[in-house]
Amino acid sequence: MKNYITHSESIEWKPLLEGGVDTKGIFIKVLRYDEEAKRAPAFLLKFEAGASYPYHNHPAGEEAFVLEGEVFFNDTKLTQGDYLYTPPTFKHAVKTETGCVLFFRVPQEVEIIQ
Repeated sequence: MKNYITHSESIEWKPLLEGGVDTKGIFIKVLRYDEEAKRAPAFLLKFEAGASYPYHNHPAGEEAFVLEGEVFFNDTKLTQGDYLYTPPTFKHAVKTETGCVLFFRVPQEVEIIQ
């Protein structure tokens, strides 16, 4: 059982770094890392007030849960306790005015849309 538990409170927030993407003010805690895919399909993101993530596509969909604060997916506002499922090929941007912490499950890498 111990190999399947992540104690997220003991993980430090790290800046989210993605080549060619402005991720200023966004921090990540990886909850599960897939060695075969070489990526994290489950993670927490913390957005500082005013932070945003650009318009992008989810080839395999995503799940998001708002743990703290409020956030906009496109023009739709979500607040603490809200859950969002987006189907495959769903496109959106993410932004927050006040800051937030979100849980994400993203089965496949996103594609930034220029």
